Amino acid sequence: MWIKNTKKRVKKNIRSWRVYIYASYNNTIVTITDKKWDVITWSTAWASWFKWARQSTPYAWQVAAQNAMEKAKAFWFEDAMVYVKWIWPWREQAIRWLILWWLELNWIIDVTWIPHNGCRQKWVRRI
Repeated sequence: MWIKNTKKRVKKNIRSWRVYIYASYNNTIVTITDKKWDVITWSTAWASWFKWARQSTPYAWQVAAQNAMEKAKAFWFEDAMVYVKWIWPWREQAIRWLILWWLELNWIIDVTWIPHNGCRQKWVRRI
């Protein structure tokens, strides 16, 4: 006899979100979390039926942000902090879509890792 372990899903009222936008050359990942970094929903350009070269277009980034917000609209919210990662000129398209959703953005933070001449480079053998 198998006992199925089921948990009751509780609809959360989350007042402030954290929206993480990771925009790379190959794909875009939009993740919406709460303050404790529990993932509410996520979406990618690949999951939005953009394949191969079309994933890195601004329109694909906009659709990825739109799909993430469509999934998360069941949750009540007031404001959001947006964390953007990667240096890419068209990443503002996803942020524009968040603003169109009447989402009050408290912060837009760039969390791109940029080296400041940290570790020593590997020695190159000369022949």
